[in-house]
Amino acid sequence: MSRGTPGFAAALAVTEFRALWFAETQSVFGDQLAKVALTILVYERTGSPLLAALMYALTFLSALIGGLGLSQLADRFPRRRLMIVSALGQAVLVGLMAVPGMPVAVLCALVLAVGLLQSPSAAAQNALTREIFTDDEVYLRSQDLRGISTNTIMLVGLACGGMLVVGVGASWALALNAVTFLISAFLIARFVKERQIAGSKEDGWFGAARWVFGRSRMRVLLTLSWLVGLVVIPEGLVAPLAEELGESDAAVGWLLAADPLGFVLGVYLLSRFVAAQHRVRVMGLLAAGASATLIGFVLHPNLVLALVLLAIAGMFGAYQITVSATFNSLVPNDIRGGAFGIIRTGLRVSQGIGVAIGGAVAQGIGSATNTIVWAGVAGVVIAVPAAVAWARLNRAEPETAGLTRLNSLPS
Repeated sequence: MSRGTPGFAAALAVTEFRALWFAETQSVFGDQLAKVALTILVYERTGSPLLAALMYALTFLSALIGGLGLSQLADRFPRRRLMIVSALGQAVLVGLMAVPGMPVAVLCALVLAVGLLQSPSAAAQNALTREIFTDDEVYLRSQDLRGISTNTIMLVGLACGGMLVVGVGASWALALNAVTFLISAFLIARFVKERQIAGSKEDGWFGAARWVFGRSRMRVLLTLSWLVGLVVIPEGLVAPLAEELGESDAAVGWLLAADPLGFVLGVYLLSRFVAAQHRVRVMGLLAAGASATLIGFVLHPNLVLALVLLAIAGMFGAYQITVSATFNSLVPNDIRGGAFGIIRTGLRVSQGIGVAIGGAVAQGIGSATNTIVWAGVAGVVIAVPAAVAWARLNRAEPETAGLTRLNSLPS
């Protein structure tokens, strides 16, 4: 680590963040168990792949609705209190899912409700974390730690979730997830300080959206963030890709794991060796690199090379942490919750649309490999102008080297 650059320990030394981080990490693990449990539960009860897939679709729908609308509650109510109420509400809803024999229609409604509660809670946590840290380097390390932790836990949860659900049963797995929300509520209530309401209930409901889209810097950051919709396309094509590579279904798991593993490694390397001001400057280049790596599939790689390419793309994709941190630092605190809803919802929507388009293209041209190549080309076409625009904005204002200094810059 470069001299003077704080590490993860500096972020964890802050009691409030330590509580938020642990609450989020253990809750994410519970969420992965719940996803596996609900899929198994619905499929066993109905025998319908469509209804089983509907559970995932409902989480996407709730994120879309909640992200655009309910995230703004984080600016209109005390953020700590909002997180506690949301966690308790989710504990009750997931606890109801755990009741044996719960009708499928009710399960669907409960899944939708849980997702709606998650949106304002996530926005409140994101905004509150930025409030907690006055040192930008330490704040960025906190986001690095969150990125590494959540991605690692998601991989572990999905990998072990099936075995755990089979071992203890879907109802008990859902009950365990409900307990994680209770733990989150306790940690936040015990260790996070109450703060004044950041915004005003008299503010326009979509004031954050007008502020974000009205500024060139924010539009560039949104573009860099939402590019993930193209980079994620290989994840939606892993089954046909494995077949084209001449591999068995066992390769699907490896192909799915390559990108998030690369992402974790990329976040670690950036955190350890690159200072915040330099990371801000190279975000555009890294975004272009993530897409450009996918063009390597034009070589029609074997499994090993395919895994390497996906892992490298994931490493470049670690720039997303810096994009998010920079975005949060630019947004005024009184609209930070609503602004987070915009970038987070766009991220989810772009992923869903990207995977859908990727599947349609692969079906049309009959090749998952070539579809990934075209996704890489499209990503580069979008990323390069965005990178140039970001570099131009930084040249116009050389003081953009620091995250705090970005707050004082003109749009």
